[in-house]
Order: sequence, then C-alpha cells, then structure tokens
Amino acid sequence: MKLADIICFDAVAAQLKSTDRDKVIEELIHSLAKCRKIQESDTKMLAKAVIKRENEASTGIGKGVAVPHVKHESIKNPVAVVGCSQEGIDFSSLDKQPVYSVFLLLSPTSNPDKHLQAMETIFKNLQKDDFRRFLRQAQSKEAIIDAIKDADEDGN
Repeated sequence: MKLADIICFDAVAAQLKSTDRDKVIEELIHSLAKCRKIQESDTKMLAKAVIKRENEASTGIGKGVAVPHVKHESIKNPVAVVGCSQEGIDFSSLDKQPVYSVFLLLSPTSNPDKHLQAMETIFKNLQKDDFRRFLRQAQSKEAIIDAIKDADEDGN
C-alpha cells in the first residue's frame, strides 16, 4: 500500500486554520467531506469519534507529528488527509512538543487489516527524517503532495 492509495490529495490542508487539537480534527474531517470522501452528515459523528479516541490516548507520536485515527462503520474504505501547521498544535505528544503535521485516518470497522496496512504505511514514512522535514517546510498543497509522491517512489 502506498500513501497515495489512502490520502485524499484534494483534501490536503497546507495551512491549517485551527491551532486547537479538536478544531484541527474537525477541520480535516470537513475537508474530506468537501471532497465527498465521507458524507457531510457524518462529519460531527466522525469528529466526535476521533476526539474520543484521542482523549483515550494521544496520537501525537513525537517529532512534530500526530496520527489521529478511528475505525467507524460509516467508512467503506480507508481514507486519510494531511494537514500542516506553521504555528504548531498541542496534541499532548509523547515528547511534549507541538505537532506540525497531522495525518488523519478514517477506516472501516469491517476491515481491520486494511486499517493496520494504512497505519503501517503512514508510520513507515513518518519514521523518515527527510519526509517529516519536507512536510514541515511545505508551504503549499502541491509541496505536500510532491513529498507524499516522492515518499511513495522511495520505497513503498
């Protein structure tokens, strides 16, 4: 699986408007709805589910990255969106540092293997210093998409 298989490029947010964790999650979910990857009527329910999951254990994995995610019956296929922040977001990260790149992943409850594959693909790439640095420096949607496509070419 490649990042391009799960990330909705049209929904990518190069400059997140929100700086609050929950608002960032809502912003990214609305971005997926605008691109018709999820139903507009499901946005509140999905945001609530992701925030509930986030309250149980932070997905701020350190090094400026968070991967909020949830499995939900309204989702048919795994879909992800990337959002970047120049200011940084408090995600209660493991390293206590702000988050600058957020990968929001929504997966179906009916296919846990697809969820694990998507998570593995995301984490494998986020372990690469260059990939994280390119995302952090990206100022545009195109730059983020280029970084994702380059990561896919480099070894997925």
